[in-house]
Amino acid sequence: MRESVRFLYLRSLIAVVLLGLSWASAADSFREAPEAFSQSRLQLTTTIDSSGHLVLFSPIREVRNEIRSKVLARLPVRGEGLLYEVNRDASRQDARNHYLKRLQARGAQLLFECSGINCGRSNVWANQVFEKPKLLGRDAEQDYFVVAVLDEQGRQWLTSVYTVTRGNLREYVWIEHLNVTDGAVIPGFEAGNGRVQGPVVVPWQGGVTYRFEFTAGDRRQLLAWSEEAEAEVVLVTFSELANDESFEASIERSKQAGDSFAELLSKIGVSRTQIRILPVGPAVQPIAPDRSGNRIEAVVIKRP
Repeated sequence: MRESVRFLYLRSLIAVVLLGLSWASAADSFREAPEAFSQSRLQLTTTIDSSGHLVLFSPIREVRNEIRSKVLARLPVRGEGLLYEVNRDASRQDARNHYLKRLQARGAQLLFECSGINCGRSNVWANQVFEKPKLLGRDAEQDYFVVAVLDEQGRQWLTSVYTVTRGNLREYVWIEHLNVTDGAVIPGFEAGNGRVQGPVVVPWQGGVTYRFEFTAGDRRQLLAWSEEAEAEVVLVTFSELANDESFEASIERSKQAGDSFAELLSKIGVSRTQIRILPVGPAVQPIAPDRSGNRIEAVVIKRP
């Protein structure tokens, strides 16, 4: 009996130690910028230390040499900026997706993203926002996103990623990885809980039966998030509206795809009782090339 109690105690102690190590590891990861995209070369590293650093959370425009944006903030930050040139046999879209997945794997919350002309003019981003003329490129071939996360010590981290194709077809990535001073408010970021993780975007095809582009890495990530106690897995399902299809029929298709994906998740270890399906169909316009068409966006929410 004593041996059994001792075994349970040791097992609990090991679990606590491992949990503490995992927290420490996660906290350490926030101090470093996300791992570089392998098919790129570092061109420049610069220190960012400012009491009012400009960060954009909506599209930008320039009016009489002044930056205009519905949501922007000048935040007290310390961190770094990194400029990469993407290899010619790779693409800036690959680089963008690499960084977004790495940051979301840390539990970062996506606050804003844009693509192409919807971001505004590249000239304004390059010269007015980032003050990096090398980023001046084609308005139709740029994208931007910004994420935030709260580490285990309660510190706020903000990372923005901008990619662009220049007129000479060279492609660049500019990353700002910043520690935001305690007490500063990041627009749209619920710094008090860090409960929302994702989305994991899964394209789908089919009708009666469904096929999902669900990578091994995305499976591991979604399963890891869902294993947290009482986590809820929300499947927001989208569908393209066919020419001869009613809105209601398109919504129903997206719901059926969600039901099929929920069954797939249950087979890899996500409890069906954790899953909620929210069919959106074609009701929301795409906001980026990799978030368009028939797809499921899986978000994991920690319960209070």
